[in-house]
Amino acid sequence: MLTRSLTTLSLVFILYFSTSGGAYTTESLVREAGPGLALLILVLVPLVYSLPEILIVGELASMLPEEGGYYRWVQRAFGPFWAFQNGWLTWMYSLVDMAIYPKLFVTYLGYFWPTLPAWGIWAVGLAVIWGATALNLAGAARVGRSSVLAGAFIIAGFALAAIVALAHASHVPWHPFAAPGRSGAGGLAVALSIALWNYIGWDNASTVQGEVRDATRSYPRALSYALPLVVAGYLVPLVAALAATDWTTWTEGGWPAIARAGGGSLGPMLGAWIALGGMVSAVALFNALLLAYSRIPFVMAADGLLPAPLARTDARGTPRNAVLFAAVWYSLFMLVPFSGLVVADVLLYSSALMLEFGALIWLRRREPALRGAFRIPTGTLGVAILAACPLAVLLLVVGLSFADGEYGLPALLGAAVAIGLGPLCYAVASRGPNERRSG
Repeated sequence: MLTRSLTTLSLVFILYFSTSGGAYTTESLVREAGPGLALLILVLVPLVYSLPEILIVGELASMLPEEGGYYRWVQRAFGPFWAFQNGWLTWMYSLVDMAIYPKLFVTYLGYFWPTLPAWGIWAVGLAVIWGATALNLAGAARVGRSSVLAGAFIIAGFALAAIVALAHASHVPWHPFAAPGRSGAGGLAVALSIALWNYIGWDNASTVQGEVRDATRSYPRALSYALPLVVAGYLVPLVAALAATDWTTWTEGGWPAIARAGGGSLGPMLGAWIALGGMVSAVALFNALLLAYSRIPFVMAADGLLPAPLARTDARGTPRNAVLFAAVWYSLFMLVPFSGLVVADVLLYSSALMLEFGALIWLRRREPALRGAFRIPTGTLGVAILAACPLAVLLLVVGLSFADGEYGLPALLGAAVAIGLGPLCYAVASRGPNERRSG
């Protein structure tokens, strides 16, 4: 039986690590787009993509505060087939997404240990995965507390680095507006995908709502705190660092060096703090997302679409088998070399998100009396307009991706294959005895 052990504060930081984890990877955005365009994108994306998502997810989470979150929302609106597609897309997205975080850990470990051998990279990646798994097996409350501590460490490091950098500011941070020679549509697709990747995931933690205290109020409240925390966490250190350093020297995984360059006499200490924070962030990201993603096989098993042992909980109320199942898959996919990871990530996630947006519109029309503590103060047409904003951004990314043969197009084709496999997998899964009985 599940235990409601997650508080609003814990949920804020689980959301923080389901979407952000600090300003890490924004240096890649600056390299792709240029200082001014990167800052503009980081301001616009939360307004046209994240805010509509948060409002819609907040209403759904308040309306149906159940374990399984978005899977249950789509199931209530459209039935088991589309719920399976939503869960399948999320699982495909998670296989790409979770392969990124052990790699990020190794990137920031390289600040302290630059000559790590290939076998060492593999071993460290597995240590990240199974360290987070051990914490997840200890229960959702442990994941929540560790997320609060990790978030405080990372936010404090970037805040101090920003304060020190501003004292050494020597130029405006938004000049030049665009990176010279990188103004094509293909480069913009990658840049926009990086920005989206830094702002998506607000529905992820909904899958553990059966473990949240007063879930109908806590989730919308946590969303309202987490979004400004994430936006400030990107813009404050980025503006300060751009004003104090030469952005043309920035490299992927370069935040420790950036903090060092803009920190004056405190540079070495700040560089080490930000590098250590990158390692902490990678583990905390994997930790929070393992909590969220592992609940998808758990609820699918409860519906008879996966083997029944995955639906069992232990004495702590933790779905131990589902957590272990997820960890094994992520360990295997860590070994797969990906190119264009972020682009594929965004496309798969956004495809699943559109089903969730459709679920709210349909439920508002079909079950108007169904509501929770939070409701968007507009009619169904207003909700549809809100949903159209992220959809327009997604279509823009898809269109731009066709112009990017190096990264965008392969990622787009890979995402299309993953989407196409969903109905086939449902046909196999729905032959299970539990599904036949319920159908």
